[in-house]
Amino acid sequence: MKAVFIAYNQALTEAVNCILERYQIRGYTKWVDVQGSGTNTGEPHFGTHTWPAMNSAILAIMEEEQVEPLLERLKRLDAKAEQQGLRAFVWNIEGMI
Repeated sequence: MKAVFIAYNQALTEAVNCILERYQIRGYTKWVDVQGSGTNTGEPHFGTHTWPAMNSAILAIMEEEQVEPLLERLKRLDAKAEQQGLRAFVWNIEGMI
């Protein structure tokens, strides 16, 4: 099993939800109104007057074979809306109940 953490501009919410549905990713937790800043070129998303954008984040647990197709699709979405901001990170799941 793998965990994929996806952080994205809230403007991409509908697209991210559609991707999760398309790839039948059902086991996830979502956080809304997440603040953050991109590593290199991204603008801060702080929900303030100066930086009004906000992020959302998802932690999805899935089978290993689901990860690469999901990452490829998320990468395409990010390329189409690069200024919005989207990142995904993968971790191994050591155990679960």
